[in-house]
Amino acid sequence: MTNSKSSNGRKAVVSWAIYDLANTIFSLNIVSIHFGLWVVNEMGGNDSIYGYANIASMLLVLITAPMLGAMSDQSGRRIPFLATTTCCCVFLTVFLGVGGLLPSLVIFIGANYMFQSGLIFYDALLPTVSTERNRGKIGSFGVGVGYLGSLLGATSGILLLDSIGHIGMFKVSALLFLVFSIPCFVFVNENGSSKYLGSRLKALRGSVNQLIKTLGRTRIYPGLSRFLFGRIFYADAVNTLMIFMGIYVTNELGLTDSEFQLILMVAIISSIIGAFFWGIVVDSIGPKRSLNLVLYLWIIVLGGVAAIPLLNLPIIVMWISASLAGIAIGGTWCADRPYLLRLVPPQHVGEFFGVYSMVGRFASIIGPLVWVVVADTLGFGRPIAVLTLVIFIMISYVILQGVDDQPRIWDLNASNT
Repeated sequence: MTNSKSSNGRKAVVSWAIYDLANTIFSLNIVSIHFGLWVVNEMGGNDSIYGYANIASMLLVLITAPMLGAMSDQSGRRIPFLATTTCCCVFLTVFLGVGGLLPSLVIFIGANYMFQSGLIFYDALLPTVSTERNRGKIGSFGVGVGYLGSLLGATSGILLLDSIGHIGMFKVSALLFLVFSIPCFVFVNENGSSKYLGSRLKALRGSVNQLIKTLGRTRIYPGLSRFLFGRIFYADAVNTLMIFMGIYVTNELGLTDSEFQLILMVAIISSIIGAFFWGIVVDSIGPKRSLNLVLYLWIIVLGGVAAIPLLNLPIIVMWISASLAGIAIGGTWCADRPYLLRLVPPQHVGEFFGVYSMVGRFASIIGPLVWVVVADTLGFGRPIAVLTLVIFIMISYVILQGVDDQPRIWDLNASNT
């Protein structure tokens, strides 16, 4: 796994992947579990307050991402930016719960913004620790190590929550994020020399112009625009579920925080097992048919979760749904990346993955906004909000049926400019 273009070897690859473990702990423990439960169950907040805090942080990321990417590209270094955003996120996370609800919401917006911004620099480090030949393998290795972060995060909550509470878990999660981030800062060697960070406005303008140019080129490649549009809807559903599921399970189904984390552990283990299964499926039947199966599974999962309180179904349905949700999550990420790779030429994969990421950030704004409007503003409640996610999945399925994912023969010498 050695990068022939740099001095980075196995130690750097492992250190880079361990950062995926670190940031997954923050994502799971803070965003998906403890902060939302603290806001709603302990501080008397509601879904709207927590939802708008998530929306605000993601909107800031969406606005500033081109500038951040341009700054790191111009400097020739990513580690200083990644270390800065990570340390800021850790610092802010330590102070969650201090001063009451409103200050903590403001702190959360800042912490989540720093976390999400750091992912821009982390993803951009992949070429530093890999070559064209092993990039897919090393990227998958990072995802696999990230699953270990999910297990570690959930386990820490199961073992410590009853003794230290949610505010204590904020601090534990911040510490774990910091400790497991350090190897990446120390052992990943960036060979590129630092450049002067002047002319930032020029760099930003170039980044925005490139983004506009890339978006315009989506029409050139058959099915690409349709795939990206369809992705908005299923990413909406998945991202929104991750944000609000803790609140839903504890408030609508009456489970304790500890029971929710056990359910989450089941989902994580299922997703790990499912990832191996889906890898075989995608290679066998292709990404489109695989993603179709995933979307069918999401409809079953979300329908079951909504039906538990609506139809007074036994709680065992939640445990079954959690297992299926884990399998569906693994399938979602195993299928949609190869799907994109089928639709774009190899020489333009990097720039279109930038658009792919932008679609995901946009979905992280729209999905929670719809949940808030349905559950709180219109007063339909959380089960109906879950059913809106089912509608999102169905819309996505219909859109994606018009995409042909058959392998293309690309002219590698064409620039398509």
